[in-house]
Amino acid sequence: MAWAPGPMELVIVLVIVMVLFGNRLPGTMRSLGQSLTQFKKGMHEGDDDDSKEKLP
Repeated sequence: MAWAPGPMELVIVLVIVMVLFGNRLPGTMRSLGQSLTQFKKGMHEGDDDDSKEKLP
């Protein structure tokens, strides 16, 4: 690997992202959390369906 960002470069990128997208970030994170919750709920529902099908 020829170039790897150091801690200072990562901080600079983080500051730029916060300046550009700071007002949209809370809504985006909330949406991401809701999507993850729905995904987990769907995975558990799939497990319940599989166990019912295996019973005679």
